[in-house]
Amino acid sequence: MGEGISGGKAREITVVSGLPRSGTSMMMQMLEAGGMEVLTDRLRAADEDNLKGYYEFEKVKELKHDPSWLDESRGRVVKIVSELLKYLPAEYPYKIIFMKRKMEEVLASQHQMLIRRGAVSADPVGEEKMAGIFQKHLRGVEAWLARQPNMNVFYADYNKILEHPEHWVERINRFLEHRLDSKGMVGGVEPALYRQRR
Repeated sequence: MGEGISGGKAREITVVSGLPRSGTSMMMQMLEAGGMEVLTDRLRAADEDNLKGYYEFEKVKELKHDPSWLDESRGRVVKIVSELLKYLPAEYPYKIIFMKRKMEEVLASQHQMLIRRGAVSADPVGEEKMAGIFQKHLRGVEAWLARQPNMNVFYADYNKILEHPEHWVERINRFLEHRLDSKGMVGGVEPALYRQRR
């Protein structure tokens, strides 16, 4: 992918992905704070579960049937949940920042969100089974990503970013070819929002 702006770089799309509640919104916040333009319609407002907003783009949900909006994301960063990555058209080159987080925290965060919405009772149910489903999904997605010649993937650890933001910001910025303001990115990391510790 060493082409100039008129070639592959002009078509390159940056994606933030991972399981729901794995830190994808925080990464979008970091990239925006570093000077990257984010593709979001902000239709889903910030709430108790994501105080800084979700950084979602509604058209992403239609990726399987209508990927035409991807042209809008060139030169920007868009958040796409891991389940939908397989529908990304092969004609574009992608840089994917894939968020990893302790599974027990992902489950706790998802469960707490459902409780707030009145979707489940306060008693955790089937957590072990759900963890197994998610782990299997992640293994499948990572194996699939490794086979895609047009996808360059960086795995970012949510928990470690909170512990050592400067180190991880430098790595992420290097992956994105030093296009961003590292100090701004570090400022986008807010440990106070880290609530689902286990």
